[in-house]
Amino acid sequence: MTQTRRIFTFVLRLLALAATVSATIVMVNSHDSTRVLNLTFKAKFSDSPTFTYFVIVEAIVSGYNLIILLLSSKGSLWRIVIILDVVAALLLTSSMSAALTIAQVGKKGNTHAGWLPICGQVSKFCNHVSGALVAGILAAIFYYVLNLFTLYNVLNPLFVAKPN
Repeated sequence: MTQTRRIFTFVLRLLALAATVSATIVMVNSHDSTRVLNLTFKAKFSDSPTFTYFVIVEAIVSGYNLIILLLSSKGSLWRIVIILDVVAALLLTSSMSAALTIAQVGKKGNTHAGWLPICGQVSKFCNHVSGALVAGILAAIFYYVLNLFTLYNVLNPLFVAKPN
């Protein structure tokens, strides 16, 4: 792999790491409370298994990405890394879709199920969740670009016509 390709891959991994770490930190710090009729209503990420799943996936991908950044790019492990990058992108996508669904229900509610929106009462919580979701979407995009770039570099020699 040429020096330019290595630098581009390194920058993509750094951006993905920054996005996953940001998403994790922002989601973990999302909490708010409000009083309604002398009752205190608290909202935090750990109240929802979906948001907990989001935090766990983002943290695992952050750790994986940090380990990969510290590895040498000349080792024989890179074939496994390509597969693990695809798995990481799929995990990010699944956690994002689940968390976006719950965030939408929190914002708009669901009249058919009788669920009321909560973002009007705990806006700080909803703002933090929105920020974490934006960072998570960016992380998934960086991983998909990284996967496409890596696959292009791996498959490129197969498509180049050899002169006679």
